Amino acid sequence: MLPERQNQILEIAKESGRVNVESLASLFGVTPQTIRKDLNDLCDRGLLDRVHGGAIIGSTVENVGYEARRLIARDAKRSIGLAAAALIPNNASLLINIGTTTEEVAKALRHHQGVLAITNNINAANILRAWPGIEVIIASGVVRRSDGGIIGEAAVEFIRRFKVDYAVIGASAIDADGSLMDYDYREVSVARTIMENARKVILVADATKFERAAPVRIAHVSAVDVFVTDRLPAGPMRQVLQDAEVEVVETQGRSAT
Repeated sequence: MLPERQNQILEIAKESGRVNVESLASLFGVTPQTIRKDLNDLCDRGLLDRVHGGAIIGSTVENVGYEARRLIARDAKRSIGLAAAALIPNNASLLINIGTTTEEVAKALRHHQGVLAITNNINAANILRAWPGIEVIIASGVVRRSDGGIIGEAAVEFIRRFKVDYAVIGASAIDADGSLMDYDYREVSVARTIMENARKVILVADATKFERAAPVRIAHVSAVDVFVTDRLPAGPMRQVLQDAEVEVVETQGRSAT
């Protein structure tokens, strides 16, 4: 049980991915010191992690539950999905990885025609099978109960049968040096194989991923061709992406309808 204001702060964090001390102080009509105490309490409970100027949804070695992740930065993920889908032409083949943002790409493909989609994401497969212009192939392997992801060596070997035009992948965290990170080494093995078996790799990730930490390295961002995000943070990441010759698409300000 949390005090009402802390409950509201947690709901705001789930919606946007992060909260800001000054904005919360203004919203609730209290001092920044009061908000900092609230954030510290929530962090002590493992619900949030402190970052400069505020806090983010808490997670370091274990990912946030899948249903909760769907609520984090929903509008940003929706706009990212639309922008990424716009990069994929009709009559293309693609691999789609596990993730709530990759699911938004699947939703945005509804008007595409002649698309072959291979995925290890049961949720994405269920979305895609509804669209008449898309043929869906689902990978074999172990189904992870927490999110419907298909992982393990069987999934890796299955994906190696294909060479597709596009890969759509997500990441749980992005380090300042450009490392793409995740939580489950079995999922990482599948993600790497998806990237290796596509002619063009599209990374989809919202800005909260720059403030998160995860223990397993997928690859460096230089292995990506296009990065679709809502916004890039201030700092060295733009230079990292420029040096790696990664095309960046920022969606902040676009309509997510």
